[in-house]
Amino acid sequence: MHTWTLMLVLLAVMALAYHGGRKRAITSAGGAGQISTLHSLPGYYGFYAALWAGIPALLLLGLWLGIQDAVVTGLVKSALPAQTLSGLSDGALGLLLNDVKNLASGSIVGGTVTPEIQAAADHFAQLQRLANWAMWLLVLAAASGGMVLAWGQTKPRMRARNRVESIVMGTMFLCSLIAVLTTLGIILSVLFESLQFFQKIHPADFFLGTLWSPQTAMRTDQVAAAGAFGAVPLFTGTLLISFIAMAVAVPIGLMAAIYLSEYAPRQVRSVAKPLLEILAGIPTVVYGFFAALTLAPVIRAIGESLGLEVASESALAAGLVMGVMIIPFVSSLSDDVINAVPQAMRDGSYALGATQSETIRRVVIPAALPGIVGGILLAVSRAIGETMIVVMAAGLSANLTANPLASVTTVTVQIVTLLTGDQEFDSAKTLAAFALGLTLFLVTLVLNVIALHIVRKYREQYE
Repeated sequence: MHTWTLMLVLLAVMALAYHGGRKRAITSAGGAGQISTLHSLPGYYGFYAALWAGIPALLLLGLWLGIQDAVVTGLVKSALPAQTLSGLSDGALGLLLNDVKNLASGSIVGGTVTPEIQAAADHFAQLQRLANWAMWLLVLAAASGGMVLAWGQTKPRMRARNRVESIVMGTMFLCSLIAVLTTLGIILSVLFESLQFFQKIHPADFFLGTLWSPQTAMRTDQVAAAGAFGAVPLFTGTLLISFIAMAVAVPIGLMAAIYLSEYAPRQVRSVAKPLLEILAGIPTVVYGFFAALTLAPVIRAIGESLGLEVASESALAAGLVMGVMIIPFVSSLSDDVINAVPQAMRDGSYALGATQSETIRRVVIPAALPGIVGGILLAVSRAIGETMIVVMAAGLSANLTANPLASVTTVTVQIVTLLTGDQEFDSAKTLAAFALGLTLFLVTLVLNVIALHIVRKYREQYE
């Protein structure tokens, strides 16, 4: 609560800095009638003062919040009696400090409250109060100092607009850099764990193996006596379910987009498009329940009536429901892209004697193809990353089959299964999840590169 209150006060200071900077710029120019002598509009001088008041204060606030708990905890730890710390392991010490924090905040304490722990909790609460007051004083001092400094620099010929734009560009660059570094950190962390996995399991056994059984063997006559880590069945199941889903989503979504953008009356479009996009807001667990409790029994009954052997959990049930879920991704994006095609291209086609269907097939769709491909790629990524529907409708069996009526599993489902519960991160079973994630990332990257090549090819042809 103290932090949010401080943020509100800081916003008030920034607003004060803005109005003060704007007023000083007008005053320094000789009044409202002499604004033309200013290099920039008065608002830029106000924004410059507000940025000087806000950015240093926010940086200090973030740094303070990042180190406050560690510093306070270290001081409390150093003040604990030596007999209390003697013989405690790192885990036991962490639990003790956690009890101290819970006691200081009034939460439930797991262990016995001794006088030493009570004294440490009181000390912790006192240090927290001091740290909060110090944070308030320093942050407000930084904001006030920045505001006064900016006001002192406000002169008629100061290039306020250029400085504000430079600060905004620098902020956007830092945000982009954070996004890039975050992505790089994720890749490196997954790569590091995957390399540890491949030190335990040969890459050929992983990429070419056709049997997936990562459980630790209980008998010497089990598979490999240490589990099997062939990932081919997982990727086969992923491709099978994704193919079924895209076979449903792409034709229906694309045809729906063409109808809504080219044929549907305005009243129909205003109702049909929001209703279609509601499908994207339904939780995936609801789709999973529908697939497991409604669609899967229907598919099994129809298959048995035709003399086919259908598993109670099948790739067909999961793929069909997943395709319905993905329809809004394809239809909405394709509709937006088709509407973005200039009307002049349609008018030119009509002027040459083409019908509406010919114009759509030979002009509109080719011109919108890069955006349509992008929407389909987004849908493919959504299908590959889906987990809940597969768990509930397709099962967990890693079967190497192309039969849509059989039970299969996917890479994402196995990643969740391997990392669920208390796991040891030095075993091949747990590290296999990172190897699967890295492989899935590389496969997706290759698909994106191929799609980018297709998009560039058609973009050069139709632009």
